[in-house]
Amino acid sequence: MLGMFLAMLDGLIVGTALPTITGELGGLSLLPWVVTAYLLAGAATTPIWGKLGDLYGRKGMFMSSIVIFLAGSMLAGLSQDIGQLIAFRAVQGLGAGGLMVGALSIIGMLVPPRDSGKVQSMVGAMMPIAFVGGPLLGGLLTDHLSWRWTFYVNVPVGALALAVVGLGIKPVGERVKARIDYLGAVLLTTGILALTLLASWGGGTYAWTSPQILGLAAVAVVALAAFVRVERRAAEPIIPPRLFRDRNFTLAQVVSFLVGAVMMAVTAYLPQYMQFVQGLSPTAGGMLLLPLMFGMLAAQLLTGRLVSRNGRYRVYPILGGGVLVAGVLLLTWLDTGTGTGLASALTVVAGAGIGLLMQSTMLLTLNSAEPRDLGAASGTVTLLRTIGGSLGIALLGALYSGRMESGLATGLGTEEAGRLAGGGGLTPESMSALPPAVRAVVGEAVSGGLRGVLIGAAVLAAIAFAAAWFIREVPLRTEVHAAGPAAEKSTA
Repeated sequence: MLGMFLAMLDGLIVGTALPTITGELGGLSLLPWVVTAYLLAGAATTPIWGKLGDLYGRKGMFMSSIVIFLAGSMLAGLSQDIGQLIAFRAVQGLGAGGLMVGALSIIGMLVPPRDSGKVQSMVGAMMPIAFVGGPLLGGLLTDHLSWRWTFYVNVPVGALALAVVGLGIKPVGERVKARIDYLGAVLLTTGILALTLLASWGGGTYAWTSPQILGLAAVAVVALAAFVRVERRAAEPIIPPRLFRDRNFTLAQVVSFLVGAVMMAVTAYLPQYMQFVQGLSPTAGGMLLLPLMFGMLAAQLLTGRLVSRNGRYRVYPILGGGVLVAGVLLLTWLDTGTGTGLASALTVVAGAGIGLLMQSTMLLTLNSAEPRDLGAASGTVTLLRTIGGSLGIALLGALYSGRMESGLATGLGTEEAGRLAGGGGLTPESMSALPPAVRAVVGEAVSGGLRGVLIGAAVLAAIAFAAAWFIREVPLRTEVHAAGPAAEKSTA
């Protein structure tokens, strides 16, 4: 729970500080990469962490990931320019890849899917602290200290997590030494990186028919095709192909990929709107995103309780897809004339849809995997969600930057737009010093950029909704299978 709390807290704290961070360091066009570098590194390492945990012990791998995450957090806080921040966010992501998968695989060994409601009760004790405290703390740190403290604050939380995990979880059973599929890891990382660059650069930095984009597409296709081939032959594949023989498992990964893209796009760009258009401080902007967070929390807790009560779950991904489509479409109404209270309240619907889909895809994944593959399975669902977030931020973020810079250029001229967007002259704090006419242009540009992001997110949510209808109702397991080389138990 503490490891999951650490992962949740970081994303929520940093999100509200991003407008100030990118404004001070310069490079609005590089905003997607502050998030994408973190997600990409996490995506590339998530299945490796899961497999290492299966082979060598989940506790040790989990604690190692926390240490790397904390080192990256400190380095990110010390960044002096946007390039350093992006690089150190990647280091942070290397550790983050093991946080959620480590926690989930350990929980999967201890608690059967049918009893997930009990787990959600424990999650419920910490999630409100992260969901409420994260945006508020991020805003307070940015307003009263520095955005750098949004990274430094991870250190005491991480130290507590290390101490409790070290004392509270005891590994048992024989561990099997086996080869890691390094070739598969390299091919997967290459494919993900090529796809992310293609989504980020295509149609903006380079034309879709340019040699650079066509070359990236070719690299992605070749690398991913080779990855599939290698995984079929590897003795210990990063992502066991046998997992995808189960229809529900495959559908859960598709939905997880799509909800990851929608979630990251919405949570990354709503703070831009709240601070630049509504004129809010980072603290107030973070507070006004609480309805979205509470919607996610309530949906996850309610789904866990209901599934534990009757064991039926097919309705929840379908309901979640429909609610998410409606919620994202509601957010397209946001513009410069929308009241602050209404803008905040509208986010709750999208949050509920995200929560329903996240909880149901995790249940489907864990119920569809054999005990020996729990680490790889939980790593795969986290991987697909992270890849979705990475590609979503890259693709929709490029759309946001392009539309915003176009709006600024139309209203202010190319030279002034370039100074504001790329030279570190546009931060939420600097808005009050701008002439009213310039503030109006910036507000329209940000609103237009957000609307483009939301339209794209609505399309992805609709695909997830359609995929959810093909899920079949399969009885959930009612007992824990604790056999395996890396089985662990709690001493609490």
